[in-house]
Amino acid sequence: MPSRRAFLTTGGAAVAALVLPTALGGCSGNGLFVRGGNNSSENSAGTLLRSEAPLPEPFQVPLPILPVLEPVRGEDGTDHYEIVQRAERMEILPGLSTEIWGYNGLFPGPTIVSRRGRRTVVTHRNELTVPVVVHLHGGRTAPEHDGYPTDLILPMGGDHSAHQQHAGASVVGSRDYVYELDQPAATLWYHDHRMDFTGPQVYRGLAGFHLIRDDEEEALPLPRGEREVPLMIADRSFASDGAFQYPSVDPSLNGTPGVTAEYMSGVLGDCILVNGAPWPVLAVSDTRYRFRILNASNARRYRLRLEGGGPFVQIGSDLGLLAEPTAHEAIDIAQAERFDVIIDFSGHDVGDEITMVNDHGRDGTDLVMRFVVTRRESDDSAIPDQLVELERLSEEDVVTERQFVFARGGAEAHGMTLWTVNGEPFSTDAIAARPRLSTVERWTIRALNVEHPFHIHLAPFQVLNTGGKDDAGPYNQGWKDTVNLDNGGQAELLIRFDGYRGRYVLHCHNLEHEDMMMMANFEVV
Repeated sequence: MPSRRAFLTTGGAAVAALVLPTALGGCSGNGLFVRGGNNSSENSAGTLLRSEAPLPEPFQVPLPILPVLEPVRGEDGTDHYEIVQRAERMEILPGLSTEIWGYNGLFPGPTIVSRRGRRTVVTHRNELTVPVVVHLHGGRTAPEHDGYPTDLILPMGGDHSAHQQHAGASVVGSRDYVYELDQPAATLWYHDHRMDFTGPQVYRGLAGFHLIRDDEEEALPLPRGEREVPLMIADRSFASDGAFQYPSVDPSLNGTPGVTAEYMSGVLGDCILVNGAPWPVLAVSDTRYRFRILNASNARRYRLRLEGGGPFVQIGSDLGLLAEPTAHEAIDIAQAERFDVIIDFSGHDVGDEITMVNDHGRDGTDLVMRFVVTRRESDDSAIPDQLVELERLSEEDVVTERQFVFARGGAEAHGMTLWTVNGEPFSTDAIAARPRLSTVERWTIRALNVEHPFHIHLAPFQVLNTGGKDDAGPYNQGWKDTVNLDNGGQAELLIRFDGYRGRYVLHCHNLEHEDMMMMANFEVV
């Protein structure tokens, strides 16, 4: 497999022609030109990839309830888990078989539930045909366990000489990821983070939830048990035989990275999956439910709304509970963001249907899932006026200010215009910032050409303002690790660097942008 540097410096003109858009835009799946690579009808950077397989009618499939992984042992304040990454076949579309790459052969992967202050060790074994990396998204994690893009787990057996050019700490077969999890209760998720191939490998199924609980959260009278439901929303497209359809230049994922020209801005599927099922339906009682919503799409943004229902009551953000609940008639959620919400079905009669819709979509992508009230039950849950005491970062604590521009341009290879951070493509050797441990910095993040969801590893942040506004806006409350930026938008963040010294990455969480160089290193010193 050619290295990223070799791809940039020695790639042939034929390869460049495969991945070079003729402009900042491309052609949509139906042949219509999309300016700037932004499918305005979908309000997401990218191009719609139409399925060849017939898609089912919405709301016919029950919502899968994701299994919780049990530890193989617990000792000395540590819980040990084992996960095998392997290919399996499952029926996603009725009557068709889809090969997925799954954690324990599942898509989504099994949910891990950890407790704050108790160490979690997850041993990942790679039985796939390609290298993998595991990143705990939102975790305050030591650098050697964070899932740096070149810290590969190479496949079992075989010749690995093609991967030796990577400078990362690669291992063969399996790796232990150690998570101290000294952080508040939150909705995290784990996913593949292999350099150059994160997009296609997550698309094939390598994603799962990792929840953290603590005493403060459990003291609240929130819905729990079967009324606490994680929802992983992801769009996909399907080939005629039911296989996931993704426009890789090299479908083996062992050769040239990247997608074909028209999908350089992002891959948008036409089938909305929730917990791996197309447009599912969930039978609910006339009570409150807690839903942990994750946007696990590669490039698609959503504006979620409850048609026939009341508001979402947000109780948590990316990295934990809010200080107080906030009601939203709709939720804007970018790739990798999480919203912890309560939906109250108590005002509904048995037989009522409430549909979660996506106001950014159309022709099927405007629908997400449906809830049907099927029974009456008692409910002892409540939504407190105050949730947790939330620490507020102060601008007086800022020791350094930095600016990062996410844009198309500033670097080229064989005429190919790259996605860059501050005009530079990603290199494992370059360090864009060296924040000091236990300090707070003020970062201004700007997005050009199309929208970009900014994500930073390790360091939690609070949003000061977005788009020139004086506040963070309705969707950026609490502690965050990802913030969405519209085309031409900017966000000012207060970021706290604590926990560990070492090298980490920041990047765009449009996975096609990330794979095509929109990532940078920072080192906590």
